[in-house]
Amino acid sequence: MTNLLRKSLEVGGRTLTLETGRMAKQASGAVLATYGETMVLVAATASESPREGVDFFPLTVDYEEKMYAVGKIPGGFIKREGRPSEKAVLSSRLIDRPLRPLFPKDYRNDVQVIATVLSVDQDAPADVTAMIAASAALHVSHVPFFGPIAGVVVGMVDGAYIINPTVEQAEKSLMHVTVAGTKDAVMMVEAAAEEISEEVILGAIMFGFEEIKKIVVFIEDFRVEALNLDLAKGKQEVVSAIYPEGLANAIKESMGDKLAVACRRCATEKLPKKEREALLEGIKAEVAAAFAGEEYAEEQKNVADIINKLEKETFRRMIAKEKLRIDGRAVNEVRPISCEVGVLTRTHGSGLFTRGQTQILNALTLGSMRDEQTLDGLGLEDSKRYMHQYNFPPYSVGETRPMRGPGRREIGHGALAERALLPVIPNEDDFPYAIRLVSEAIESNGSTSMGSVCASTLSLMDGGVPIKAPVSGCAMGLIKDGDDITILTDIQGMEDFLGDMDFKVAGTVAGVTAIQMDIKIAGINQQILKEALAQAKEGRMFILGKMLEAIKEPRAELSQYAPRILRTAIHPDKIREVIGSGGKIIKKIIEETGADIDIEDDGRVFISSVDAAKGQMALDIINSIVAEPEVGKIYEGKVVKVMDFGAFVEIIPGVMGASGKDGMVHISQLDNKRVGKVTDVCQEGDIMRVKVLGIDAQGKVKLSRKDAMDEE
Repeated sequence: MTNLLRKSLEVGGRTLTLETGRMAKQASGAVLATYGETMVLVAATASESPREGVDFFPLTVDYEEKMYAVGKIPGGFIKREGRPSEKAVLSSRLIDRPLRPLFPKDYRNDVQVIATVLSVDQDAPADVTAMIAASAALHVSHVPFFGPIAGVVVGMVDGAYIINPTVEQAEKSLMHVTVAGTKDAVMMVEAAAEEISEEVILGAIMFGFEEIKKIVVFIEDFRVEALNLDLAKGKQEVVSAIYPEGLANAIKESMGDKLAVACRRCATEKLPKKEREALLEGIKAEVAAAFAGEEYAEEQKNVADIINKLEKETFRRMIAKEKLRIDGRAVNEVRPISCEVGVLTRTHGSGLFTRGQTQILNALTLGSMRDEQTLDGLGLEDSKRYMHQYNFPPYSVGETRPMRGPGRREIGHGALAERALLPVIPNEDDFPYAIRLVSEAIESNGSTSMGSVCASTLSLMDGGVPIKAPVSGCAMGLIKDGDDITILTDIQGMEDFLGDMDFKVAGTVAGVTAIQMDIKIAGINQQILKEALAQAKEGRMFILGKMLEAIKEPRAELSQYAPRILRTAIHPDKIREVIGSGGKIIKKIIEETGADIDIEDDGRVFISSVDAAKGQMALDIINSIVAEPEVGKIYEGKVVKVMDFGAFVEIIPGVMGASGKDGMVHISQLDNKRVGKVTDVCQEGDIMRVKVLGIDAQGKVKLSRKDAMDEE
């Protein structure tokens, strides 16, 4: 029988089990992780040799949602899983980000990590289960990997931190913080919070880190036992690039101080991005040309690598030792900011946020509840009414490339901005609209995601959406050179590319609403995190002040082009009366008024119309259809039928083909004196004031003209 290893650990009150040796044995490493009743199979596979001609590490992480995992049959015509959902894309990124920095620098083999969700227990998060399984699969494989890592979700209920909260706990939690790291340092943070202080967020991160350490040791022990059972492999050796003797020194001598001088010039003269790039590229091209002769014909790749390495060292040293940034700013200085609202004429709201050479144009669209997004995934939610989407056209960085659908980066940036603003979006009862925000990154030089948060806030306030508080965001960077640590506020593209950390923080005056942190080195400690959070708060408060100069609070009125939504609630039994046979009545109301009408199963009715008068007309019609006679109320009705014993009076007229409500006035209730014949008092078609005396068990209404006369 095939060897099998199964090992368990208690995590957050549930059992985490890792298993290898039973499934996917042809992969380089495969682990089946079970957490509660969630099961995820992760297979990690590496190519036998490096990919030719690439100067990056080709890692691919795919998170596959299988609908059978939650007992669902996929929608659509073909009834099978299609393109990944937004949640699947975000989960792929969640796994990728802490793994990627932990591979050897010169490793160029293709590595593919596929996480297949086989079974879902909603109380046991599948994404962090997949992350742990991916780490374990890589660790038992031959793939060189400086892990393992682990991840947990931290929540907070009644002032206490919770590891991997259940669905019930998550509903009460003030935060949802995903933390990943090695046993030595934090590698990644992804957080959503209800305006929580930096101190509380930091406490959550470190609380999660303590649990991560235990899981990492557990995975290390898992590999040791797997090796003993011949279920793990020895690690593949990676040969680092070796430059010909003397080449690096020769290039360094040729370059001399040219790069350092150019970098200082960029900083002191505050050269724009294009001029800065042209200056630095010119120096690099000059040095490369000096080593382009026949003597170095076989070394051109090495020459380019050495030049780029020297540029990075020069740039990082200038910041670490001299605290001098390439654009001349102080380490805690935000670039110049400009904020505008109402820049688009016919949208429901718009904002233009410019910070240095990063510019975001955001547009707000308000719709009825029928416009909310339908979700087809493994979670409990089947729809959402607030959506944020992000686009990154190539012209934003002065490039050309084919226009395709949104990639993983675009989906990730949109989700981050959405998460940052969600805590301030008014609830459905207070503001019954579907809300869509679209951020167009029309110019980019660092942190378009935080620019999207700011532009979205401007757009919401311009559109009159009663948000609870304005939200701003700031991106932080880190340069770590030995013991020299420099935290940078509002990083631009070059600082992001050559730096060690991308740390984005968004929030209100009251506290943090979202965090996304990625580390390119072996991790950071609590002190660096604390300083980065404090410096980020200063930055985002400065940015918020500039935003409030453009618009201080949400406008009092919605845009004239936005729909007006009226609400009412009817008894669920009355829904069929409003809809009518085959939908005839509701179709006629819509045709007559031009309003959109949504009726929920619980009887909630939403009427949407750009013309407020037409919306009110639709509401009045619906109220008439569902109206019921009130005992003791006087109505002015129409006599619809005369009998020997009394008259039938329609007190609530029928509209749009719906039946009206009538009642019977007995002959004894027609007048204060004796009435010989009903026709002595009224004829069909007469208008009569009557009072409702009562309604019997069969719904028959008893009316009195006499009592109405007495009250008058």
